[in-house]
Amino acid sequence: MRILAIESSCDETAAAILANGCQLLANVVDSQVAVHHPYGGVVPELASRKHIENIQPVVEEALAIARLSLDDIDAVAVTQGPGLIGSLLVGLSFAKALAWARDLPCIGIDHLEAHLASPMFAGTPADDTRLEVRELRYPCVALVVSGGHTSIYWQASPTESRLLGRTLDDAAGEAFDKVAKLLGLGYPGGPVITRLAAKGDAHRFALPRAWLDKESLDFSFSGLKTAVALLVREQHDDLAASQADICASFQEAVVDVLVTKTMRAAMRHNAATVALAGGVAANPRLRARLAKEAAAAGMELAAPPPAFCTDNAAMVALAAWLRADRISGLDLGMDVYSRSCVGTTITAR
Repeated sequence: MRILAIESSCDETAAAILANGCQLLANVVDSQVAVHHPYGGVVPELASRKHIENIQPVVEEALAIARLSLDDIDAVAVTQGPGLIGSLLVGLSFAKALAWARDLPCIGIDHLEAHLASPMFAGTPADDTRLEVRELRYPCVALVVSGGHTSIYWQASPTESRLLGRTLDDAAGEAFDKVAKLLGLGYPGGPVITRLAAKGDAHRFALPRAWLDKESLDFSFSGLKTAVALLVREQHDDLAASQADICASFQEAVVDVLVTKTMRAAMRHNAATVALAGGVAANPRLRARLAKEAAAAGMELAAPPPAFCTDNAAMVALAAWLRADRISGLDLGMDVYSRSCVGTTITAR
């Protein structure tokens, strides 16, 4: 079974082709970072227009990389939400029209459902072209952390999830972008803050952690953002010399809260696996801290290779495969998830 998947929930136009649930034949991502960089964030109308321009070429490129035609596709999958409404409409309309014209099933996938599937991708940073689609040990507690979402889920299986906690205001990734803007570092904020934080002193500035009440698994980052804004004003005359320390202190405050609450949820629900997904899951400090805490608790950490943390269509295809398997009742067998699968890495256009 070959699934053509389309992702357009925000500012990446992506298409992927997944065969038999484990072989990634193509995975193309067209990034709009250059378009939105001058504005310090994603401009929804510009994002929609770029999706309209890019979606057909991206799908055609995925088919060319896989050396397939539309005659070889068995189903179409597409992100149906949440996301920017204009961006979603482009991908969803294209996918539905394509499926209708080719008489193929069209599988709508929740964007967070796709991110929750992504920790099943495994690989090495040095060779993202060799992927393994693995079965995780359940129950699992998963942290999905990105520019638009910061949530903790309990999972009984790959297709059974329940929300345990979520941000009450800003997502962690949004906080990274806003802090980068306060420091004049440009957009997107995550990579540049991570790079500067590696050179800074994380203990120089005592920034707040919003724990809420002691049992809460919810998050809040608006107060931290305000604290950084006040700190930037205070350090105005010496901001250039303080940038790295501010970045390190801010990053550590975010990571502290994310790791502590995720592990609190994992311990409370006797998780066998802690999963990490979303764009911020590529942050090396977060990955290292969560891996250390999970290992100390006797749990596995599952996180996708960094290239598969940000929005991509491969995770949409995998979520669709899992959904189709559940609906059809096919017995895929554990052997599907126990072998390495040769495919392509993300192609940035």
